[in-house]
Amino acid sequence: MADGEQRRESPDQGSNGNIVLETSAVGPVRHWLFVNHAIPWQPPADMFALPDRLVVLIEIAGMRDADFHVTLQNRRLTVSGVREGGNFASQASTHQAEIHYGEFRTELILPWVAQPDTVSAVYRDGFLRIEMPRLRNRQVHIVDVGLEPNQDSDANT
Repeated sequence: MADGEQRRESPDQGSNGNIVLETSAVGPVRHWLFVNHAIPWQPPADMFALPDRLVVLIEIAGMRDADFHVTLQNRRLTVSGVREGGNFASQASTHQAEIHYGEFRTELILPWVAQPDTVSAVYRDGFLRIEMPRLRNRQVHIVDVGLEPNQDSDANT
């Protein structure tokens, strides 16, 4: 260290379990924050409607098909799971950490109710694509149940 320069590193346990290291020296104070996710993180998702189906696209690399849990309840689509990895912090100094690991969960409210047995999901190239066909309008056949003429005259008397 140069003359007059002071350096102090002290770990401090934050209220939410995060560890903050603070270094002070001649110049600006730098802060490092190591985040321990207590709540699930949310991967980015897009939802778009085509004339015949609704498509949800979730960006989440580094997974396998079996790692996803997809639930459809009325109009609520929930996708959850755990992305393993990110154990580098214990082995090395981290200079940049932007990739989320651990438990994730995203919930989307669909514009219409989808039939659970028609939903399909495919995971490829880091994207989970979920498709839900639009339900066709059902036509109801109306039967005219008119009264016979003699029943009509009995009703008037």
